[in-house]
Amino acid sequence: LIHEALKDIFETWTFFATLTLTLFTLAWCEASRTNSTTSQRSKQDQGPSSIERVKRGWVWNQFFVVEEYTGTEPLYVGKIHTDSDEGEGNIKYTISGEGAGTIFIIDELTGDIHATERLDREEKAFYTLRAQARDRQSNDPLEPESEFVIKVQDINDSEPKFLEGPYIGSVAELSPIGTSVMKVSASDADDPTYGSSARVIYGVLDGERFFTVDRHTGIIMTAVADLDRETQDRYELVVKATDMAGQMGGLSGSTTVTIVITDVNDNPPRFQQSECNFSPSLYRSHFGRVIATDSDMGENTDMSYLIKEGGELFKVTTDVESQEALFLVLFQPLNYESKRTHNVVVEAVNKHLDPRFADLGSFRDQTIVRVSVSDVDEPPIFQPEDGTIIEVQEDAKPGALVGIVSARDPDSTNKPVRFSIDRTTDQEMIFHIDPDSGAITLGKVLDRETAGWHNITVKAVEADNHSMASHSAVSIRILDVNDNPPELARPYEASICEDAKPGQLIHTISVVDKDEPQTGHRFIFTLAPEASSNRHFTLWDVKDNTAGIRTQRSGFNRHEQNVYLLPILVVDNGPPSLSSTSTLTIHVCGCDTEGTIQSCNATAYVMSAALSPGALIALLVCMLILIVLVLLILTLKRHRKGQRMTEDEEDMRDNVIKYNDEGGGEQDTQAYDISALRNLYDFPEAKSCDSGPDIHSLPQWVPASRVGGVSEGATAASADFSLFKGYIRKKVEQADADLTVPPYDSFQTYAFEGTSSPALSLSSIHTLSTTSEQDFSYLSNWGPRFRQLAGYYAPGKPEEEGS
Repeated sequence: LIHEALKDIFETWTFFATLTLTLFTLAWCEASRTNSTTSQRSKQDQGPSSIERVKRGWVWNQFFVVEEYTGTEPLYVGKIHTDSDEGEGNIKYTISGEGAGTIFIIDELTGDIHATERLDREEKAFYTLRAQARDRQSNDPLEPESEFVIKVQDINDSEPKFLEGPYIGSVAELSPIGTSVMKVSASDADDPTYGSSARVIYGVLDGERFFTVDRHTGIIMTAVADLDRETQDRYELVVKATDMAGQMGGLSGSTTVTIVITDVNDNPPRFQQSECNFSPSLYRSHFGRVIATDSDMGENTDMSYLIKEGGELFKVTTDVESQEALFLVLFQPLNYESKRTHNVVVEAVNKHLDPRFADLGSFRDQTIVRVSVSDVDEPPIFQPEDGTIIEVQEDAKPGALVGIVSARDPDSTNKPVRFSIDRTTDQEMIFHIDPDSGAITLGKVLDRETAGWHNITVKAVEADNHSMASHSAVSIRILDVNDNPPELARPYEASICEDAKPGQLIHTISVVDKDEPQTGHRFIFTLAPEASSNRHFTLWDVKDNTAGIRTQRSGFNRHEQNVYLLPILVVDNGPPSLSSTSTLTIHVCGCDTEGTIQSCNATAYVMSAALSPGALIALLVCMLILIVLVLLILTLKRHRKGQRMTEDEEDMRDNVIKYNDEGGGEQDTQAYDISALRNLYDFPEAKSCDSGPDIHSLPQWVPASRVGGVSEGATAASADFSLFKGYIRKKVEQADADLTVPPYDSFQTYAFEGTSSPALSLSSIHTLSTTSEQDFSYLSNWGPRFRQLAGYYAPGKPEEEGS
């Protein structure tokens, strides 16, 4: 405080010294102006021999005015004056610029400037104006315009303010004294360059027991070293800022600061109980949970659990979300009969240790978990538990003992066990098992070459509780016996040239044996006894289970003998030794000079003698396809022919021919046969054609005998319609006999109604009869064009008939 007081006294003394120096300078400038004016006037009195520029007679830089003036009269600011003003009133002073005429006014005669309003430096710190001296009469400027500044002098009227408050900060618990927490800052609107109005110092009003603040920088620091988050996790402070450097009369402001205490790992995990009891009943399942608590928060509470003692049968895992220890029966099922209680020591350890707090103690805790095994009914246990392997000879007889499986009840009651075979693994029922003793016997003959291993499943149940069951895999290996003779690997055929030399190797053979002796295969090759007198070929045993065939002579002739059959005897090494005889076919072929086979008669003959079954099937399929194609073509042709004939008949039925010409008139006698009209009842017979029976022409209408004569058909009173019936009958028979005609009958009737019809006939031909009531004589009066028609229909005269 003494240092601050001395500093304030020094600043005040400096201010007054500066003000005194300024006033002295102004007085000196005024005296200089007076002297200069006097010397100029004396020079003017001496004459115009020398001309010098007249300097401005008034000089100023700035004026000062105090802010927040509360008087009733305008506040005097300052005075402007020029040396040319002799007090006669002929000079007018004016000002312009910021606030001129409103805030600041000037006396035009004296140059005095006053402030008419209350000024606030925090709103505007200075005003820039321009002064002008003019001639009152002419209003002409006497000197150039000059600029000056009016500064508002500051007073302590603004208190410090925390613009960013309220504040929130944090600090770790157990931090040492003097640990910086955060910084607060207050601003003062007063002028920092004038006096101490803007000099702010800080202090703590509430909470100073735990925190302090630097009075100049505003940095908040811890005041104690035992801040404990678990006891109190936040603090509320009130920080004050005072201007005038804390001197009497200074203004102050305050703000609230909230300080949150952050967590560090300073607390070890703790088990709530020193001992826990569990009674698991399931194998390989979670049977209990144990949790240790930690007063810290966040990742400082992360912990892991370990088994320190008694972990032979158990495993513990950590639940990441709940931080609990989960117990698991891991390695083998708990056995009530062997051990009824297990004691397990579990330890909880923090994952994230802070070495700064290692001196606080061990960050781990232990508890005892007591596991009590419950007695439950368990299924039988096979011995051994992982399955059984049994071996049996391949030539064992049905009913022979294969092996024995054993199982027991692990409970203290030791109930009897019954055995059976899961028939899904032995559907052929090759094996049987005794339900009481577990002895497996053979049910069928074995064949190692068909199946070398048999895998069956044996089921064991309690005698009085079949729900208590267990299964065991039994693998039965069939041991081989020598029951298959050796055979050639494939049907061998060899070829030799006619000019083969003695001792020439022509082929190499090998054999196979389905058996698998423990000492490996060893075969002996010899010629069969029936080939002992063979003088053509020899057999050479190579000693590696193969043999070679060599020629014994030269000069083979395929025309004399083109095929040789060589029986070979192969014997294995047993026991017992078995043998087989196979025949090697050797063809004699013609070769070129280099020994390349050109042709073999036997081969060609065999190839041409028969076709393979595949070739025969392909040939039959091709023939069937050709037959089907021919039948399809014939069917399509017949179908098209029937359609064509049907269309022709329909055309014949529906064909209507229309003749539109009028003919040649009366003179045209060649257009039609007139006699056919005159002899309507004449029935000439048509000659029979070669293709069918005789067909008579249609009956024609023949009129009665005219006057003066009698026709040949006059003897008949009516037409003979039997011809119609015969004609129609023959047409029907032809249609029925012809298979190419459509399946329907076309029946057309041509007849006349006869004289007995009450409707009479509509035919114009009938009008030629004598019984007609219509008179066509009027046709003769129609002119020469209808004369011939009138001759046909009008009644004729006897003389005309005779002519």
